[in-house]
Amino acid sequence: MKNVELAIEHKFSLSVYLWGLICGLVSGIAAAKFQYGWMIGIAMFLIIDKVVMAIIKELPPDIEEERLILRKAFFGWFLFWLYFTMLSYTLMVNFQPQFYSNQSLLYQLTQNGTVMG
Repeated sequence: MKNVELAIEHKFSLSVYLWGLICGLVSGIAAAKFQYGWMIGIAMFLIIDKVVMAIIKELPPDIEEERLILRKAFFGWFLFWLYFTMLSYTLMVNFQPQFYSNQSLLYQLTQNGTVMG
């Protein structure tokens, strides 16, 4: 089996996405327990530079110093954080859709099992 080595840029991206996933899960679960629980994930973002450096040990060539990690990683982290916050929150509160019209597509699918009712 061939040993595959990831480029440092890919390791950087994967570590940012992993931290976004972890922060999102923590935020969603905390938000289901108390009103401002989602702020925990935002606070966790502030230590992303420490987490990334612990995982990859070196920086990609386009990032000269550690403090630039916050700026470079924001959008990748944010999208993963947002998605997993909403997902875990929805699962924790056992969300049930509310139908306001029996003509809606979602109502037809859930009640009849088909769109043609």
